[in-house]
Parts: sequence; C-alpha cells; structure tokens
Amino acid sequence: MAQNRAKLARNIADVAQRGAQLVVLQELHNSLYFCQVEDTENFSLAEPIPGPSTEFFGQLARQYKVVIVTSLFERRAPGLYHNTAVVLESDGSIAGRYRKMHIPDDPAYYEKFYFTPGDLGFEPIDTSVGRLGVQVCWDQWYPEGARLMALRGAELLIYPTAIGYESTDTPDEQQRQREAWTIVQRGHAVSNGLPVVAVNRVGHEPDPSGQTHGINFWGSSFVCGPQGEILASASDTDEETLVVDVDMQRSENVRRWWPFLRDRRIEEFQGLTKRFLCE
Repeated sequence: MAQNRAKLARNIADVAQRGAQLVVLQELHNSLYFCQVEDTENFSLAEPIPGPSTEFFGQLARQYKVVIVTSLFERRAPGLYHNTAVVLESDGSIAGRYRKMHIPDDPAYYEKFYFTPGDLGFEPIDTSVGRLGVQVCWDQWYPEGARLMALRGAELLIYPTAIGYESTDTPDEQQRQREAWTIVQRGHAVSNGLPVVAVNRVGHEPDPSGQTHGINFWGSSFVCGPQGEILASASDTDEETLVVDVDMQRSENVRRWWPFLRDRRIEEFQGLTKRFLCE
C-alpha cells in the first residue's frame, strides 16, 4: 500500500505538471483488489474518513492545486464498511463523498462480504472544476444512477473502476464484455448530454485462494463527450496516465439539439421503482 500511494503521488505530480485540473484514480487504488476472496483479515485495510488517505491525497491536491477523485475502503464503524469515493478540493479539503450503491457478488468479486450498500444517494459533489456526478464501478451499468446525477445538476459523470475478464471466457466473450462496458457508459453520456470519465485498473492480479486464475483487469479507461464521442482512451494491457481536455460548455448545445430531459414522460415512469413488473 505504501508503494501504491508513492506511485500515485508521482503520477498525480506528473499529470498536474502536464496541466491537469481534475485527477481521477481507479477503484480501491490503495491496495490489491482484495475482494477476490472472503477474508475477515482484509477488513484491516479499511480506514475512517477523514483519515490517513484523505490527509495524504488532500496534501497532494493542495500542493498541486488539483481536484482529486479517490476511491477508499471506508471504516464507518466496527462491522460497518463502505466502498467510498472521496473528492478532495484543490485546497486539500474534502468536497464530498459517494458510497457505492450497487454491490456485486460474483466469483472473484465478493464485494457483498465487505461493503454495505451506500446510503448517501446519487448526489453530485460541487468542486472548483464543476459539479461531479461520481459513482463507483458496478454503478456504471445502471442508467438510473446516471440519470439521477444529471437531474441533480451533475456536469460530469465519473466512474472509478476495477473490472476485468474471467480467465475461462473465450476471447470473443471477453471482447464482448469489454465493449459492453464502454457502450453502456457512452450511452449514459448520450442520454444525459454529459461527458463521462471511466478509470479502470489494468494487469493481472492472482486469486490468493487459488480457486480461480485471478482477474485480468481490462484497463481501457476512457473519456467521452456528451454525444458519446471518444475523446481519449487508454490501453487494455499497459498502465497509462492521460491528460484530456473536456469542453464543459458543450453539454449546453448538445442538450439543445437533443432535449431528452424536456421530452421525458415522467408521469409514466412509476414502474421503475418496482423490482419487476411481469408477475
């Protein structure tokens, strides 16, 4: 973890010197992706907020005058933990936090063992670079969260991520999964007229239990504009730090051309609050 923080500090310094004003880190960036196994010892990785990581990254935000989106394992109370994104303002203060709402439970992604579902809602976080609609990983597959962030005035949708291939899937299936991941988030951009930033891990992490062959995280971090247009994309195999220009004014014109918010039939959407309707 100390090595990870030191590496992140170097990368934050690098992108800040290249002109970045907003820095987005990947999901649970301080450690390995520990959710491949159910192990109570891993709860020792959690920390309070505010705590050591918010102090560490807050100092970097203040030093380099950047807004930083972190992704932390939050210890809220004994036996109560969250997967929490914390946004640090360029003066080092905590601008806000978002607790991951959708918690997966699949082979090698045993997150329900560790994380209590978020209870802060889909509330954007105001910063000096704009109003950020931050969610985390599994949240990125759900259009409802993106929409609620947009309806509450988010200007940018952000998804710290840790997702990869199951080793026994065929290459074609792996490709379909990775493309679906990109497509669904570009769809959030289009349907809400907002840019999207998705930052994923890359590389292989072994399964400590030996029950699987581990996870090959597929990287492919990207930034797209409010029409889903790709502004930048990273490698699916190698680490990269990208500095990307995002026109924060473009959403205004796109929403004038495509007024999806105007034409929504909100009086007909009551069924969305039900788990399932065909029964």
